[in-house]
Amino acid sequence: MWLFLVFIVVPLIEIALFLKVGGLIGFWPTLAIIIGLSFFGTWLLRTQGAMAFNDLRRSVAELRDPGEPMAHGAMIIFAGLLLVTPGFLTDALGLALLIRPVRAWVLRRIAERIRIVTVASATTTRAADDVIDATYTEVRTKDDGQSPSGWTRH
Repeated sequence: MWLFLVFIVVPLIEIALFLKVGGLIGFWPTLAIIIGLSFFGTWLLRTQGAMAFNDLRRSVAELRDPGEPMAHGAMIIFAGLLLVTPGFLTDALGLALLIRPVRAWVLRRIAERIRIVTVASATTTRAADDVIDATYTEVRTKDDGQSPSGWTRH
């Protein structure tokens, strides 16, 4: 139900903001602000996305939990979707989500509502009793360096 309300309320707020800002500064300046914010947001999205990807790559390379960089990356993608949507409210929310402290605050609020349950299981491994010690000899039919298999002959 709340998602339905979002799809009704957000466009109404955007229309009201377009009318209010357009009435104050005119149509063309309003349109220029929206287009300028979209370009600025796209530039920020590229730079912040690259930084988030580097953080993710670094955390994986250092064998740290990649959960936080992945969450920041998801928030950056969501911010990009908001910036693509024309409007003052969605642009403001999208630009705010591109600011790292704002993302961290939002992630803390989300984390307060999520309960993480971990399950551990113990597995036993058998001793290496079924290892067979052997020697082998490579057989070649030709001395041309190719495999003796008939599948590789031309």
